[in-house]
Amino acid sequence: MNDPRLSGHAARTGQEAREAATRVQAQEAEPAYVLHAYPYRETSLVVEAFTRDCGRIPLLAKGARRPGSALRGLLRGFQPLLLTWGGKSELHTLYKAEWQGGQPPLQGSGLICGFYLNELLVRLLHRHDPHEQLFMYYGEALAELGAGSDPAPILRSFEQRMLRELGYALTLDRDIASGGPTRPDAEYRYEIERGPVAWDDLPLAGPKVSGKTLLDMERGNYTDTATRQQSRVLMRYILNHYLGDRPLHTRQLLVDLHQLC
Repeated sequence: MNDPRLSGHAARTGQEAREAATRVQAQEAEPAYVLHAYPYRETSLVVEAFTRDCGRIPLLAKGARRPGSALRGLLRGFQPLLLTWGGKSELHTLYKAEWQGGQPPLQGSGLICGFYLNELLVRLLHRHDPHEQLFMYYGEALAELGAGSDPAPILRSFEQRMLRELGYALTLDRDIASGGPTRPDAEYRYEIERGPVAWDDLPLAGPKVSGKTLLDMERGNYTDTATRQQSRVLMRYILNHYLGDRPLHTRQLLVDLHQLC
C-alpha cells in the first residue's frame, strides 16, 4: 500500500512552491536537463529545466536567441548541463550554461520517446520539488535511448520509477483484496492507488491484465509479447488518472509509430 507521507509530499501546494522559489537567490553549476523552452519577447527564452537538487524550475535565458549569445545552442533537450542562475522571483535568471557531454544524440523513435519523458515530467512534477533519484533515472533512460536500446522496456521502467518517486508506487506482486501473492495464471484488474484485484471479484472496470504481466513488470522483464502489450495499456490507464483530461501530445506520435505508450 502506498505510504501516505509520500502522497502528501507529492501533493505540495502552489503556495509552497512559490515560497520555495522566492527563497532561491543563487545556484551555481547545478546538474540539469532542459525539458522545454519557448521564446520570450524578441531575443530571450523561458526554459523549463529539470535539476538534480532543485527539481523542475523555470529560468529566463536573457538574449539566448541572439546570434552572439553564449547560451545559444547550449539550451537543447536531452543533454547534460551545468546551469547557474539567480534571482528571488519565481522566474529565475539564467546566467551560465555548460555542456557536460557524454550523451549520444537521440534519433528516430528514441527522440520521440525522449520528448514523451519530458512531457511526463513537465506535467507531473511540481516546480521546486527536488527528486534526485528520479533525476538519475531520467539520465539513465536517455543514455539507453541514445544507445538504441529497445524503447518499450525503457518507457515502462521509467514510468514506474517516476510514479514511485512521486509517492504513487505500484503494487504488482499481491492481490490487494485477498492479500495473497499475484498468481501468474490468474487475471486481474488494477485499482488505481491500491493494486490488482482478481478479475471475478469486482464488476468489470479498467483493463484486464494477467498475473504473469504484473509479475513481469515487477521484475522488469518485457520479453513476452503479451506483457509488452498489456503493460502498455495498464500504464496508459494509470497515467491518465494522474494526467487528468489533457492528453499527452507525444503519446499519439508514439502510438502512431510503434504502439510504445
